[in-house]
Amino acid sequence: MSEGNTSLRWKLSWQLSVTFVAIVALLIVGLAFYGATVLSPNLVLEKKVSLAMEDAIVLDSQGRLEIRDTPGLRSIKSQTEGLWYVVATARGEMVSYGQIPASYADLGPFVYRFHEADIRGAADTSEIASIETVYSAAGEVRIMLGKTSGTDWVVPVLLVELKPIYLPLLGLTLPAIFLAVPRIVQRSLSGVNDVARRAAAIEPRSRGARLPTKTVPREVAPLIVAFNGALERLDAEFQKRQRFLVDAAHELRTPIAIMQIRIEGMAEGQDRQRLLKDVARLGGTAEQLLDFERNDLNEDPFETIDLVDIARMAVADLAPLAIAAGYEISFHSDADRFERQGSPSAMTRAVSNLVRNAIDHAGNAGMISISVSADGHVEVADQGPGIPFDQRELVFEPFYRVTPRSTGAGLGLSLVRQIVTNHGGQVLLDSGTAGTKLTIRI
Repeated sequence: MSEGNTSLRWKLSWQLSVTFVAIVALLIVGLAFYGATVLSPNLVLEKKVSLAMEDAIVLDSQGRLEIRDTPGLRSIKSQTEGLWYVVATARGEMVSYGQIPASYADLGPFVYRFHEADIRGAADTSEIASIETVYSAAGEVRIMLGKTSGTDWVVPVLLVELKPIYLPLLGLTLPAIFLAVPRIVQRSLSGVNDVARRAAAIEPRSRGARLPTKTVPREVAPLIVAFNGALERLDAEFQKRQRFLVDAAHELRTPIAIMQIRIEGMAEGQDRQRLLKDVARLGGTAEQLLDFERNDLNEDPFETIDLVDIARMAVADLAPLAIAAGYEISFHSDADRFERQGSPSAMTRAVSNLVRNAIDHAGNAGMISISVSADGHVEVADQGPGIPFDQRELVFEPFYRVTPRSTGAGLGLSLVRQIVTNHGGQVLLDSGTAGTKLTIRI
């Protein structure tokens, strides 16, 4: 995965958090502006005066209500034009300041009966008054207040007043988002993870493989559909190429056979022998190519096969060729029979190719040993120069040859691996200066 890829969990978490904070902010600001239209215009003045009165209201030495001229109260008086207020206690004491509007002058004796009040909208006056409860050194008092002119911006005060609502909401919700989103994403994308695992398991030759779309979210499904479409197009092109190679290999058989007949009719000599070798090499390459592509079609049905019998027949067929090339050849089996399900023709080609590979590359000397172990492993070992370490995986690639001037086509071991893989097995290679051993396990 590229380093530039960002986590969907992280992206959703912070984007949802930003969105939620924005929504809460808009909601709180909206509520503040709405409150500014319906609450008393004296709201800011109420807060200022109430706070100042907590320190200013005291009882004098005789126990009577007194309002001290504190710095805070003086500041409010100097900044508020036409400020007036009436302070009342439960004992009926009242202290007033400023020019009380005539509309509210008679309310003084009744102020203490109100806990809070917003007085406005009467038909005979435009004056606005508020009643607040203040807890001071003199005890609980009620204050009726107002002013003749000037306005304060109520919104900031409301935002401060609403803190007990939005601060806990944000404090609880934001961590919850970062905890919940990863779990939600993980559960929602579990189908995508399964599809990714299936996609990673698709081999170049596993044609017909398609990825499921039912387990993925609807938003991801178009990507899976497009990928399946690409697989389908690749399958179609691969089948065209495969059919072409099979047809080409078939078509090559006839001219190769004609050339061989004509060369065999030539007079004895070096040219005849050289041409016969070249034609044999060409014919072998065409047959290997045909086997390679035909095996990839995997058209042969599986049946019960005997690996011991297949290995024994391969040795019998190729022993004359091995002896003519300068080798000794042996066969050994730990079991009389070892049965598996598979294609008899394909497995015969696999074992034969291993023996031919040993004949071609073991240096025309030493022993070629073919054996079947008790657990059904077919081993072909030679005493040749071995395969360099950095080329041991490359020898299974189509058309790769350890020595560029080798007479082989480079398809033998690739075909062996393909056949064994189709049978659900594996080919193991062990090579060193003492020789090479190839093992088929199915």
